[in-house]
Amino acid sequence: MNRLTRIGLIGAVITALCCFTPILVWILAGAGLAGAVAYLDPVLLPLLGLFIALTIWGYTRQNKA
Repeated sequence: MNRLTRIGLIGAVITALCCFTPILVWILAGAGLAGAVAYLDPVLLPLLGLFIALTIWGYTRQNKA
C-alpha cells in the first residue's frame, strides 16, 4: 500500500467517524464550541468525498506501477 492510499484511507475513516457518529459533536460540546456543530455537514461531507477520491486515485496509481 503506497503512502497516498494510506493517507486517503486514514482520512476517510476519521472523517466518516466524525460525520456519522456524534464523536466530533461531543468533543466540540465539551470544549464549549457547540455552536460550531451547525457548520459540520458542509465541511465534513466534501472532505469525506475528497479522502475517498484520494484513496481511489492512490489505489489506481499503485496498480499501474
